[in-house]
Amino acid sequence: MATITISKEKILKQKGVVVLPLKEYQMLCERAVPVYCLSGKEAEEVDKLAKRGLKEYRAGKCRTIKSLADLD
Repeated sequence: MATITISKEKILKQKGVVVLPLKEYQMLCERAVPVYCLSGKEAEEVDKLAKRGLKEYRAGKCRTIKSLADLD
């Protein structure tokens, strides 16, 4: 079995180390963020909504709220 040496300073600087088998790490990565693949008309609609939202955001038409009650 191979020996791995990690400096104590590096561990403290990174605030810890986790050692996992590769397959377990890959499973965690896959479950971390859901992936949705759209195609055709659905994809075009989502693209239009995203572009419109970014355009409104850049134009300053968005506001920060603390609660849904702040929406009038």
